[in-house]
Amino acid sequence: MGAEKEVLLRMRGVKTYFPLRSGVFNRSSGNVKAVDGVDLDVYRGEIIGLVGESGCGKTTLGKSLLQLVKPTAGTMEYTFKEGTQDLMKLSRKELDLARKTLQIVFQDPYSSLNPAFTIFGSLEEPLKRFGVRKRADRERIIGDLLVSVNLQREHMTRYPNEFSGGQRQRIGIARALSVNPELIVCDEAVSALDVSIQAQVLQLLLKLKREMNLTYIFITHNLSVVEYISDRIAVMYLGRIVELTETDRLFAGALHPYTKALLAAIPVADLSRRKKRSPLQGDVPSPVNPPGGCHFHPRCPECQGVCRTEVPKLITRTIDGVEHAVSCHLVE
Repeated sequence: MGAEKEVLLRMRGVKTYFPLRSGVFNRSSGNVKAVDGVDLDVYRGEIIGLVGESGCGKTTLGKSLLQLVKPTAGTMEYTFKEGTQDLMKLSRKELDLARKTLQIVFQDPYSSLNPAFTIFGSLEEPLKRFGVRKRADRERIIGDLLVSVNLQREHMTRYPNEFSGGQRQRIGIARALSVNPELIVCDEAVSALDVSIQAQVLQLLLKLKREMNLTYIFITHNLSVVEYISDRIAVMYLGRIVELTETDRLFAGALHPYTKALLAAIPVADLSRRKKRSPLQGDVPSPVNPPGGCHFHPRCPECQGVCRTEVPKLITRTIDGVEHAVSCHLVE
């Protein structure tokens, strides 16, 4: 799969640390290791899901890609039309231009829109910034965008408080699309919505992907949602990717104990079909002082001595013709 598809984004050794300050002199007393060495390829035109428990670093990784949070180390090589560039080495002006290609849809549809602006006022700023000078042109583009996300042209004169949560999220999607991006980070884009509205927004995202040849990084904690929409899934735990493969392969034969525990926790209505697995024990360790070796070892029911001392590498194998990467000594 990887050899046949074009790599749009290549991340290597990405780390994003947040310094902790304490004392009278505000001295550094450590770091929150939110993203702790991520290697990931994103192929053009795919939807790659990024899943894990709260606090695993998936949102920070998405924001680091757009440089909304400054990464500490590593490389993020993105293939623009003009050539490949490391996003972490771009100047402020170059980064502003790059954001025309890279966009994000935020989690909360209620706080992502300024209540003092009409929908037109919220959506016209990116257009003005990237050279659409005439108001008539901006009105036409925004009207077309609203229609594309199943809203109406006249909605551009209304304020955010006049819309439901699902409508606001569609407006957020329209804003991300306004500058014709190639890659969109969807950060928990449906988690704040009712289940029926989630389905509508997911169908909309798939429709827009087909029509505009978009690439999505879909961040979520909901495995049912990511199974529905994703081509591949990367599982994160405490700042690291522990498993990565195609969606069908992951749900049919997960290899990492953490992924198995997540899948076992998916609610099943039929009691006779529930998998007889023990729930995941304990809490996620602190990213300020993560465990040595495999970060998952304090909670792993299959932990061995090597797991406590050595960091497992993310190794890719081909299983039944599908590439399957996993970071686990037991699998090695």
